[in-house]
Amino acid sequence: MLFRLLALVAFCSCKQNENHHPETAACACPAPVTSAEAVKAPPTPEAKTPVQKEPTVATPHVTPLATCETGGKLPLEAARDFFDRSEFEKALSCAAQASALFPNDSVAHTERANALAALGRDEEAKMAYARALAVDPDSLDALMGSAHFYAVTLPSTRENDELGSLYAERGLDIANAQKDEDSAVQMGRISAMAFNDLGQPQDALERADWVLEHVKGHLDPDASYEKALALFELCRFGEAKGAFTSLLGDAERGAHAHHHLGLLLEREGKLKDAEKHFTTAREKSKDDFPEPVLLTEDEFRNEVKKAIAKLPDDMKRDIRGVPVGTEDLPGTEDLKAVEPPLSPTILGLFRGPPLDEQCTPEPGSAADTPCRSVVLYRKNLARAVKTREELIEQIRVTLLHEVGHLRGEDDFELAARGLE
Repeated sequence: MLFRLLALVAFCSCKQNENHHPETAACACPAPVTSAEAVKAPPTPEAKTPVQKEPTVATPHVTPLATCETGGKLPLEAARDFFDRSEFEKALSCAAQASALFPNDSVAHTERANALAALGRDEEAKMAYARALAVDPDSLDALMGSAHFYAVTLPSTRENDELGSLYAERGLDIANAQKDEDSAVQMGRISAMAFNDLGQPQDALERADWVLEHVKGHLDPDASYEKALALFELCRFGEAKGAFTSLLGDAERGAHAHHHLGLLLEREGKLKDAEKHFTTAREKSKDDFPEPVLLTEDEFRNEVKKAIAKLPDDMKRDIRGVPVGTEDLPGTEDLKAVEPPLSPTILGLFRGPPLDEQCTPEPGSAADTPCRSVVLYRKNLARAVKTREELIEQIRVTLLHEVGHLRGEDDFELAARGLE
């Protein structure tokens, strides 16, 4: 997977400060003094004491960790106890001591990474998890911590979710081979979440079902939610409605259940009932479900026209003759035209073959029906942003994405270009 690029540093002959960061600038070397300049230079009575520069973002003060308070326990055991009590600074101190005493202990590095992640020190956590897996690539502790970190703790991006999925799937295989059912179930939950975030609902559904079969009759809200979400994404709307209804009373997932029931009822045309669920979702979690930036149909069409007018000349040539329309929501027929189905929350759609393939109207369609078209979805776009400025930008990005499909690019290629 993707790793952080190393910055190349240009060194000069002067000695750099140990805390110098290569991202800032190369060190500034004094110009050599010529013999003539040396003669002209007035003597100084005494050498001046170098001025201590104030710390910057690049060269901060060092803040050492506190000494590990083991209370008679081994540092690793103390680290785990502190972590379980949410005393993450103390957990970090003890985990750091454990990893220093036993540098080849993958578990010690994992505990240090877990504490760093809990403290929001994400870049350091990434390195600590990498160190743990370098020491032992098959460590269930390291795989579990890494999978949770990338799939759950960090923001959902394709790179993070892919890493989380890979770690979870590897951990699931190892846990099953070792007959460690508890670890396998935990890995399965994380894997289902990562697959849903990656837009692989069929895989997510299989993992969620596997978890629900292995919890032996116990409730598992995490797996139940991932199953409900996968059913929704697979356009199995009747099953999804029942699954989300069962989660309405869940304190952690209730807002999401209300939101998705709103989406399902909206698709059925039951707009008043849908709005009740949307309102409840906002009341329960305003950060997750802010008010949609919903333009009128005319305003939305005008913004789409403006976005088309601002396309580069080569894209304008490609899209000439391809109608760009607007709709409130994608129709079920469009969603199920491919296998697996498209997500009901897609922001736009390109219909037809790419430019390098022959374009013929569908059998039975009217003679004037275009064989290629683009459509942008007003309500889905309104819920994907928080401000009008973000909406205008997302309209532009969605249009670029659909033009990419017109040119023959698939979703993976477009995601690699930042047009996910």
